[in-house]
Amino acid sequence: MQIEVIRVSKAYGAFKALNDVSVRVQSGELLALLGPSGSGKTTLLRIMAGLEAPDVGSVRYGGQEVTGVGARQRNVGFVFQHYALFNHLTVLENIAFGLRVRKVETQEANERVNKLLKLIRLEHLANRLPSQLSGGQRQRVALARALAPHPSVLLLDEPFGALDVKVREELRDWLRRLHEDMRVTSVFVTHDQEEAMEIADRIVVTNKGRIEQSGSPDEVFEQPGNAFVADFLGRSNVIRGHVVDGRAVLGGLDVAQHTRGVCEAGPVVGYVRHSDVLVKTSPGEQGSWTATVRRIWRLGTRVKVALEVQDFPNAWAAELDAEDVSRLSLAAGMRVYLSPRQVRVFSDDSASLRC
Repeated sequence: MQIEVIRVSKAYGAFKALNDVSVRVQSGELLALLGPSGSGKTTLLRIMAGLEAPDVGSVRYGGQEVTGVGARQRNVGFVFQHYALFNHLTVLENIAFGLRVRKVETQEANERVNKLLKLIRLEHLANRLPSQLSGGQRQRVALARALAPHPSVLLLDEPFGALDVKVREELRDWLRRLHEDMRVTSVFVTHDQEEAMEIADRIVVTNKGRIEQSGSPDEVFEQPGNAFVADFLGRSNVIRGHVVDGRAVLGGLDVAQHTRGVCEAGPVVGYVRHSDVLVKTSPGEQGSWTATVRRIWRLGTRVKVALEVQDFPNAWAAELDAEDVSRLSLAAGMRVYLSPRQVRVFSDDSASLRC
């Protein structure tokens, strides 16, 4: 089932939640709507579901107009952040609820429920109430309940947002495998870029009611289309500069060898991801920025280094392997020299890519 959202706009009073948005979700695709709070991603999902009506524009399922059709008639499975389970019903009864409403025959309903209980690995908890389950187990039940009526599309609104990090990681992997098994056209909303990168076939980045970029996880991460995407995807250090003879100069350092090509004239802003900062104990032959180490702490297998860069107004950070930190004998107060592996350079108005 392909979903098409065509030139949709939606306002709540003076606030424009969506502004001329178009999205196409291919049949069997798992698409992530990724963006900061207030970017319009949940409004877009609800319009896809038929839970909200657009002020302007249309929605099509499989090429058929469904803009004025309600969620139930669209055969949508919807999963909320806070489970929305019936507390007085057991796990089995919650999963079966939609089937009973649709008057599915008892034998078929039982077969579907038992199959889903195995799929979510909760057969042994079929007679438990939601209050007797963990958060991760409750969310798996919510997903099974949404899948029980064989929906044409599955829509998920920050489904793991209320869970702790460990459980989120487990459920992300489980959802990806579930999708590969069932191939239901699915859209999920998240503000967690790691979640989107891990699960989605394709990512749509939203901001202020507009779509900034759409592409595979690799495309949007490695080739951000504008400054917002470069800054939002992957933690970055920001530095302003200008272009001299087609070469970007940031903080006095010619970074042409780290960009994509000849730069357009004008003021520019460079984005250097934390993981793209090279830290050395002596100046490089091609120049470097002088910095002082302020703090060092571990991020699992990686190490974060907070830096104060000479003549830069903003604090910087680098993400290094633990072996590099040990090899360099980094310590707070130490002077170091920085250079970028790669710089993404945009116009000063945060619009297009400069070079």
